[in-house]
Amino acid sequence: MSEMPSGLRVSFLCDRNLGRLAKWLRIMGYDTEYMNFRDKDKIENAHSAERIVLSRDRRIARKKNHILVESDHVSEQLKQIDRIFRLHSEARWFTRCNVCNGRLICVKPDNVKDLVPEYVSSTHDDFAQCPKCLRVYWRGTHPDKIMKTIKSLLIQEGDHD
Repeated sequence: MSEMPSGLRVSFLCDRNLGRLAKWLRIMGYDTEYMNFRDKDKIENAHSAERIVLSRDRRIARKKNHILVESDHVSEQLKQIDRIFRLHSEARWFTRCNVCNGRLICVKPDNVKDLVPEYVSSTHDDFAQCPKCLRVYWRGTHPDKIMKTIKSLLIQEGDHD
């Protein structure tokens, strides 16, 4: 289940050791903040926003709404968090910027033609853009590869959610 007891969709704060995990959670559409360094204010804000703090640090992970991420490998990290929250069943794929966590918006091709390679501009009609960092996304071969990777990691045989 990927909702918290309050009914809110689960969101995360990843510590400095979990940057790759943060990126993958964002690809799956989960609101995921990232800390480059230990920031007590960010942790306090996470608590008030009912954000789950994910950490590799055992001292930090002992607190309420904190989870100790046991592995150094992102594939195992995803599996662990998926076992707890069933992330794959509630994923909203490719709806967040994997760099800054902004919520992507659909944009017209003319609005981004100067921001993407000419070939992409001439061969694609659907674009999304992050309003925070202005990064532009389009459907190339990466989404199919990402989906295949995630499904092989998270969706167990017989689980068709």
